[in-house]
Amino acid sequence: MGSTTCILSIGTPKRIGFISTRLKGTDGVTLEARKWARILEDMDHQCFWMAGELDAPPEVSHHVPLAFFGHPEIADLQSRLFGVTTRSRETTDRIQAIKQQLKEEIYRFLDRFNIEVVISENILSLPMHVPLGLAMVEVLAETGLPTIAHHHDFTWERERFVISAVNDYLRCAFPPALHRIEHVVINSMAQKELARRCSLPSAIIPNVLDYETPPPGMDDYNRDLRREIGLADDDWFILQPTRVVPRKGIEHAIELVRRLKDPRAKLVISHPAGDEGNAYVAMLQDRIADAGIEVKFIADRVGEKRGLNAAGRKVYTLFDVYPHADLVTYPSYYEGFGNAFLEAIYFGKPVVVNTYAVYARDIAPLGFRTIAMSNLVTREVVEQVREILQNARLREEWARTNYQLGLKYFSFAVARRKLVARLANLFGEGL
Repeated sequence: MGSTTCILSIGTPKRIGFISTRLKGTDGVTLEARKWARILEDMDHQCFWMAGELDAPPEVSHHVPLAFFGHPEIADLQSRLFGVTTRSRETTDRIQAIKQQLKEEIYRFLDRFNIEVVISENILSLPMHVPLGLAMVEVLAETGLPTIAHHHDFTWERERFVISAVNDYLRCAFPPALHRIEHVVINSMAQKELARRCSLPSAIIPNVLDYETPPPGMDDYNRDLRREIGLADDDWFILQPTRVVPRKGIEHAIELVRRLKDPRAKLVISHPAGDEGNAYVAMLQDRIADAGIEVKFIADRVGEKRGLNAAGRKVYTLFDVYPHADLVTYPSYYEGFGNAFLEAIYFGKPVVVNTYAVYARDIAPLGFRTIAMSNLVTREVVEQVREILQNARLREEWARTNYQLGLKYFSFAVARRKLVARLANLFGEGL
């Protein structure tokens, strides 16, 4: 008896426009947008890009510097909108003037590339750029253009947006209740809060990784990475693959290495400090000095592409770093999802993970084998780490189990199926 293959029809290929404040670099929003574009292009759709910072090819891009949240004019405006409860008439006029400019640019983008579907990336959920969100909502209200609103973070999830002089705009645009918008969130907590606070239904499309393609390993370029960053072959390479910002909980990784009490244990931090000041970095430096451990900050050696840095030394990608790691630490207090977790699983690395809320609710119940901690590096956590570092067979077993779960729940196939359903809802075709 022959096997039956279920094929998801994708309907007519569409011209899809991604719009955000920044679509460049390695921030989570940009990474997920690129993954969606790969998936959509594999289904014969065409993707185009509009943002204030862009690294897509010019022939498919519409670059609008004023759309960037870091543009001086926008940064100045935003500083007057939060942490206070009223705004001046002049500030309102400024918001409206910038909104009008951005509306013109959005219409230009839509016309230039004949866009049939918009995917808004985080600009209708997090008010990093209030005029851009307002401009987007007005364009959608005026055109009825089918839209997938991809929400990574919400206003209520960020302390700095709690006190606001723009509650009228937040209710209007962050997020909007409009016809022909499919709201997409990245975790179940966001889905529940969006329903509770705004009475809006949404679909969950978690962050994904290309588990269908096996991970890259050692090659002639990256084989020397340990030596280049000053580690011996028998050192325990403990990787913290995140930016250096307070919510990443890096002090726990330092405490773990201290308590291993083994000269082979070396902590390697791959990313630079974020945009939240230097106090956290200074605190970590004090902790490192007190602990008497060796920590390597290698942000100057890790980039988006292989090449040379300003000092003429080799630059590696994050995917060059992972194969060398013996253990990944992920002690975050809060994450919208957890890309570093998916990457560690992809490369078959054991993970020490703090049970932040989204992990506890959406990831842990799926059965991943990890070393879990709850805001404390306990004796049990230290012993589990020591065992996994010394037991190659257990590492292999965990790696196999975790990879299969990643493939099942967080692969491109999962996002593809859910994106097809979103487009079918918008166009009434294809399923």
